Amino acid sequence: MFERLKAKLKKFTEKVESIVRKKEEQAKAEVVEEAAEETPKIAEKTQETVREEEKAEELPATAAVSALEEREAAPPAVEKKVKRRRGRKEGEEAEKAEVGVKRKLGVKEKLKAVFKLEAFLDERDLDAALSDFEEDLLESDVALPVAEAIISNVKEALLGKRRKIGENVSKIVLEALKEALLNVFPEGFDFEEFVRVREKPVKIVFVGVNGTGKTTTIAKIAYFLKERGFSVVLASADTYRTGAVEQLEKHADALNIKVIKHRYGADPAAVVYDAVKYAEAHKKDVVLADTAGRMHTNVNLMEQLRKICRVTRPDLVIFVDEAIAGNDAVERARIFDEYVGIDASILTKADMDVKGGSAISIAYITSKPILFLGTGQKYGDLVKFDPKEFVERILA
Repeated sequence: MFERLKAKLKKFTEKVESIVRKKEEQAKAEVVEEAAEETPKIAEKTQETVREEEKAEELPATAAVSALEEREAAPPAVEKKVKRRRGRKEGEEAEKAEVGVKRKLGVKEKLKAVFKLEAFLDERDLDAALSDFEEDLLESDVALPVAEAIISNVKEALLGKRRKIGENVSKIVLEALKEALLNVFPEGFDFEEFVRVREKPVKIVFVGVNGTGKTTTIAKIAYFLKERGFSVVLASADTYRTGAVEQLEKHADALNIKVIKHRYGADPAAVVYDAVKYAEAHKKDVVLADTAGRMHTNVNLMEQLRKICRVTRPDLVIFVDEAIAGNDAVERARIFDEYVGIDASILTKADMDVKGGSAISIAYITSKPILFLGTGQKYGDLVKFDPKEFVERILA
């Protein structure tokens, strides 16, 4: 899943690394050049220091004469020993001078390397990298306002960032991307815990357009809840589409769950109302209401959906759409949120989504969490959506 978004994020990281690498090579070249210019000065200064030390250590004249007389009177073996001692001393002094130069140069270069704690990317560098990155995000189904928010967050995280030469650039960029993407998502939402602590029966209404897998998703949620010990009632409030009741009943039979239904053409709000009353009477934990799939552009149908929510006062309104619908899903989520105030989203066909931008965009545009990703046709093919895991996966 999300291969394209992964590739785009990797491309951006590599581009920033390339920019930093060039700047780093330039900085290193400057250090080498400065060191080369200063080396003769350091060497000359060191030699002067050695000469001054030798001069300070010279013997007084009388002592020098006595030493000369003593050497002339000494046997050949003693004279050889004195020469060896003096030669060894001269060698030590020369080695000392050489080490002094190297040590001073080594300290100089180390200081030069450590001092490079300056900003490793300026605004011009970032603008060059981010301009292409924004286009890549748009190609990955990330809506324009969302892409702009991500770009702004990344720029803020990287601009003026300080680092040492040799520090891992990729790690710095990935951390900036991770922070930027996580800031796009609203706070997490634990669906199971919500159902557990909410006053029973918990009323959940599912909304969305036709053909996005809404009814199948309701069956998956029913299975999810039953597996965790909750009792469920289904409300077939799609009283317009031929075969809608039968489709929900088929799932209910497979899951051994009660369905509350009316005749086709009946008031869908009345169906949900009756399902709630049944749940109250039979001590059921959750009511899942399937509503008619309606185009977000149909004002009359959207008003009817608003009536359902007004009459039943659901605890949750969940928007369902396809992950592969891209920006169409984002626009539909926005309009459904305006009409009925959705509380969360579920994206189907996530296993077929190579782009990955819809999840980011819907969460940002609606400021509501994504609960699950549908990843297949089986009842168990429903994955809890965790923003941190999502971000880790696309940055892996």
